[in-house]
Amino acid sequence: MQLFDPRTVIVLTGIMSGMMALVLNSLRRSYPQSIRGLKQWSLALSILFLAGGLTAGRGFIPDLLSLSLSNFLLFYGLYIAYAGTQLFFGQKPHPTVWLALIAAVVLFQAWYTYVAPSYAMRLHSANLIISCLFGSHAWLVSRQGTTTFSRRLVFAVMVTMTLVPLVRLLTASIAPTGDDVLSDSPFQLLYVTSFALSVLLFSIGAVLMATDQLRGELEHLATHDSLTNALNRRRMNEHCQQELDRSKRSGRSLAVLVMDLDHFKAINDTHGHQAGDKVLVDFVAKVQSLLRQPDRLGRFGGEEFVVLLPETGLDDAVAVAERIRQVSAVAGEGPSCSVSIGVSESLSTGDSIEALLARADAAMYRSKANGRNRVEIA
Repeated sequence: MQLFDPRTVIVLTGIMSGMMALVLNSLRRSYPQSIRGLKQWSLALSILFLAGGLTAGRGFIPDLLSLSLSNFLLFYGLYIAYAGTQLFFGQKPHPTVWLALIAAVVLFQAWYTYVAPSYAMRLHSANLIISCLFGSHAWLVSRQGTTTFSRRLVFAVMVTMTLVPLVRLLTASIAPTGDDVLSDSPFQLLYVTSFALSVLLFSIGAVLMATDQLRGELEHLATHDSLTNALNRRRMNEHCQQELDRSKRSGRSLAVLVMDLDHFKAINDTHGHQAGDKVLVDFVAKVQSLLRQPDRLGRFGGEEFVVLLPETGLDDAVAVAERIRQVSAVAGEGPSCSVSIGVSESLSTGDSIEALLARADAAMYRSKANGRNRVEIA
């Protein structure tokens, strides 16, 4: 006597799906809206919960519910899980083709259920579309990179469940399939059990991926200015210290720019703080477009910003400052605002970040005193 049969495994799968749906729905309510896909993942598991319940009721409820509707819910639930992963990775789902394919398979299976009954034909069509859904899911995850454990887990589950239905198809001629999904065939039990494990492992992987993204967003918030997305003062100081240490080891120059927007308070007083915020955001975007990949831009407070230029001499730093000054003076859709810039260069192995920034700050104030919209050298 078997300890488990397919019906028992399907019931347990449904219960697991329902519980993980509650977990993901709870995460959706507590996580920021920027983490997308949680709603779809929760819905997918809820649908699989219903599909499992209907399938387990075969022999006790009408075939229309336990066969046709349960299969539709199974395929649709797998698609919704795929659509949730698309949203999680910032892609827009295109359900039309998939829903048309699912409808065609369900109609195909209905023919071989009510008109020309054939479990083999239903088995083949179900395995093919399940393999396609899992395969598309695996391809989607692989394109985003599998550098984290959570992504590797989801990718491994999707690849495995792409291959399992195909193996089931290839072995159908030599391995007994029975005449129903609930048959006691060892191969059928193995197939149903592998599907149950895949649902559980995918649920765990989805929770871990959402947690990874939440951690990344929290780390970003802890190191970046919430308005302009420039580095905040603490993180900028860390970068400056790291680059100064590297500069001392390599003997190469390091330059910093201290920048302060001219008459910024007048913009807030005249046009309002929203206009002032837009000026700050536009300024950061303009500066970022002029910097190299190793360069860093940070907001030190209010309208004051610092640019870190690793391996840059004084002449090149002044050239960068002039380009920033020129592009900042170009009027956009909102109020225009020029910038005063002070430039300093690391002097010796005994130099410190505090001294480097203080010299650039003094040069910036000299730029203010000399008429603003200027670049001054420390």
